[in-house]
Amino acid sequence: MKNILVAGGAGFVGSHLCDYLIKDANVVCIDNLITGNLENIEHLKNNKRFKFIKIDICSDQLAKTLSSYKFDRIYHLASPASPIDYIEYPIETLLTGSIGSKNLLDIAVKDGARMLIASTSEIYGDPLEHPQKEEYWGNVNPIGLRSCYDEAKRFMEAITMAYKRKKQADIRICRIFNTYGPRMRLADGRVVPNFISQALRGEDITVYGDGSQTRSFCYVSDLVEGIIKLMESNVDSPVNLGNPNERTIMDFAKGVIKMLGSKSVIKQLPPLPDDPQKRKPDITKAKKHLCWEPKVTFEEGIKTTIEYFKPRV
Repeated sequence: MKNILVAGGAGFVGSHLCDYLIKDANVVCIDNLITGNLENIEHLKNNKRFKFIKIDICSDQLAKTLSSYKFDRIYHLASPASPIDYIEYPIETLLTGSIGSKNLLDIAVKDGARMLIASTSEIYGDPLEHPQKEEYWGNVNPIGLRSCYDEAKRFMEAITMAYKRKKQADIRICRIFNTYGPRMRLADGRVVPNFISQALRGEDITVYGDGSQTRSFCYVSDLVEGIIKLMESNVDSPVNLGNPNERTIMDFAKGVIKMLGSKSVIKQLPPLPDDPQKRKPDITKAKKHLCWEPKVTFEEGIKTTIEYFKPRV
């Protein structure tokens, strides 16, 4: 039975990952709870194979705190991930991608563990290539309001590859595109919880810009399956994980209103700075090497997500 470390394990995606891994492994979940939530892992606390430790991966005490464990796998999902969060915590976001990543890589090298980092489609910035392939280097504003997240993830990829080349670290890199599902925070600022909560309350649906910008939404269970398949694969270069079913933000807003029978109306606001206009993953590599592609339809996933949010609005 493998010993697995999940950094950021009390977060949205991290907690779902813990659910999957605990079936066949011992899981140590670490989180500083800046954006993570203990409610997400409450159901695991009495499982003998699960251990939660509150700690920041940037802490100089991280290695000492985890010294009694020897890990086989390390999943690095620690980081604020929504614009509201990383704009509020820009320095913490940058340190998580840099110092935090180095700390985890050092543990991986010491233990001989394989480490997967959760990178992001945001490393492509406002892309000049569409759809985005892993070979695309991106179009990122390095000093913009969102740069703390984009550049943290780009640095995280760079240091991970440096550890691979210089210290023979066994690494995996996934670039995650827009993901949604239960356990998203209601007020985390991302479009899915925003639109659903506004529609449930009968409030205006706020669309920034003209709504023609596109996103590709992947349900969380599909993403987690892809993450695990990548970890257990032989692919040690970046892999896009996301749903290539692209839709405009305006169409999504109208769809949520219709699905809920809401009286909400769409209110257009000025565009957000550096907001990518297009986002669609090319998942050819994931299909070929992981035999992975999303299975959950958008309609199925949104219905489940709506049911999760209803009692929380």
